[in-house]
Amino acid sequence: MTDKTTMTDNMMTSLGLDRPESGDDTVVPFTLDKLDTRGRTVRLGDALDTILSRHNYPAPVARLLGEAVVLAALIGSSLKFAGKFIMQTQTDGPVNLIVVDFDAPDGLRGYARFDHDMLVKAAEEGRTRPAELLGKGHLAMTIDQGEHMERYQGIVALEGNSLEDVAHTYFMQSEQIPTQVRLAVAEFTQKGDHRPHWRAGGMLVQHLPEHGMSHIPDLPGDGDFSNPETADPHFEEDDGWNEAKALMATLDDLELADPELSSERLLFRLYHETGVRVFPPMPVVERCTCSADRIEDMLSTSFTAEDREEMAVDGEIEVVCEFCSTAYHFNPHQFDVKD
Repeated sequence: MTDKTTMTDNMMTSLGLDRPESGDDTVVPFTLDKLDTRGRTVRLGDALDTILSRHNYPAPVARLLGEAVVLAALIGSSLKFAGKFIMQTQTDGPVNLIVVDFDAPDGLRGYARFDHDMLVKAAEEGRTRPAELLGKGHLAMTIDQGEHMERYQGIVALEGNSLEDVAHTYFMQSEQIPTQVRLAVAEFTQKGDHRPHWRAGGMLVQHLPEHGMSHIPDLPGDGDFSNPETADPHFEEDDGWNEAKALMATLDDLELADPELSSERLLFRLYHETGVRVFPPMPVVERCTCSADRIEDMLSTSFTAEDREEMAVDGEIEVVCEFCSTAYHFNPHQFDVKD
């Protein structure tokens, strides 16, 4: 073995590229050490297709929920403890509610609620972009660390912006961390398959210099960084961060969702000139946390015997999970002993 071969092998090892490329349903962390930036990429295949196909959403709703699932995977996968990251939008648009849970370390589930008549009208008028489907409202991001720990929640206004833009605002205002996010959702058809399959990709990068320089300008009193009357005219973003953002901006949706392009190959394509260090992939699975025991406990503690009698149809209470569509059945009188 030559010295040149040894040097190449050592470099590949140091970059985390001396292993098989990751596939679908994985999150791949990485760092751009020279640019004081770190990030994560996500590729979702079967996990996302299961979430979106289960409810047979109209395509515009499926794409919007898919973006939310990708964003939740990018953020939730950073949790270093057993807990849950919950992302929820509540708006006045055709898609008035989206809920996505990331159950650390690897579980994803998601659900969207939409107004059929408003959606049909929006489609007839050609207003099916994510911003138009969401309308005005807010996005809440909650970190639930368990029963005996305090919840952390950040809320940001959602006034017709894309989820990418809202994520940027959230990190700027709630976390004070310069962040860029890219999300892409698409349908792919495989030869011989009877239906197209949903898949998606996403990338998140954050500027985290170690030397203590100012990350972002002072937050203006009105929260509008573009307002010349309140913005800091002397603030200049770090050159490394500008370069990281500029290279990320060259990504297109097809690259992010391409089933033939791994996260490692994508990162090398983007950042090989500046240097990128890739860490082992983390698997992601579609997993609902509902159970018969949890629903039985909810019916027992949150409702009276009279309530349960009114819920019963033909002597049976049926509860259907909004996330996974699993139906649970109970006898209204089985709770009498507990009561």
